[in-house]
Amino acid sequence: MRVDRRSAVPLWSQVLDDLRGRLSAGEFAEGFPGDVELTSQYRVSRQTVREALRRLQQEGVIERGRGRGTFVRQRPVEQQMGTLYSLYRSAEEQGFVQESQVRFLEVRRDPEAAAMLGRGPADPLVYLERVRMIDGHPVVLDCSWLPAQLASPLLDADFHRTALYQEMDARCGLRPDAGWERVSPVLPTPEQRALLGMRVRSPAYGIERLACQGNLAVEWRHGVIRADRFRFVARWGGGRVDAAFESPSGGRAAACSQPVPAATAEVESPPQRRGGRRGSAVGG
Repeated sequence: MRVDRRSAVPLWSQVLDDLRGRLSAGEFAEGFPGDVELTSQYRVSRQTVREALRRLQQEGVIERGRGRGTFVRQRPVEQQMGTLYSLYRSAEEQGFVQESQVRFLEVRRDPEAAAMLGRGPADPLVYLERVRMIDGHPVVLDCSWLPAQLASPLLDADFHRTALYQEMDARCGLRPDAGWERVSPVLPTPEQRALLGMRVRSPAYGIERLACQGNLAVEWRHGVIRADRFRFVARWGGGRVDAAFESPSGGRAAACSQPVPAATAEVESPPQRRGGRRGSAVGG
């Protein structure tokens, strides 16, 4: 593209508009050009290019760092709060490709996970640990515990391209319809960072969920989500504009009788096979 120097539109704005179009077309999937290359392409000054890139950075479209160059920021998945949701369905509906790398799908015994599900400390549990991929990039480390008495048919499922709740319904006759979820900021462990491809000091969410069918606890989930690839959205209406806070375990939100526990000690899967710290509630 050659900019129009006779136009009343500033040169940096013309470059910016053209870059937006090229980004929307997916032209920079393999890498974003450097300042010198863009200066040559548009036949403008380096200052003009830098102003256009500064605007893109302010918009959150690109990321720039000294010694690291310029990178296109990946579009995050948006998830509405206040409902039992499926990451698989949310990602697919927003045009992403969602798939999972299954790290573990087996029967385990874990006293704390069993307690969360209202089971005895020695009761067998189905444990499913997945790295959830969005467009081929790791976004979520998901660890789910389910009573083996109810969920043992899941041991034969292929979770590469399906949702947990879909398989629970089809194979076990379980349809979660109540529960609670908690989102907290966390510092991922080195193992979690490696699994999710995160740099040191990168932001992350810890999410945990107890999903119930009526008053029967059917899944406890915990793990870690990359905060740069996932964001939560709350919508309200119908007069719900007051500033009062409601207890997460009371009022309209609690059909499941299990209370929301205090966030205290971290919960990990057994040694040698650690997955996510306490924290993931991305359904499905």
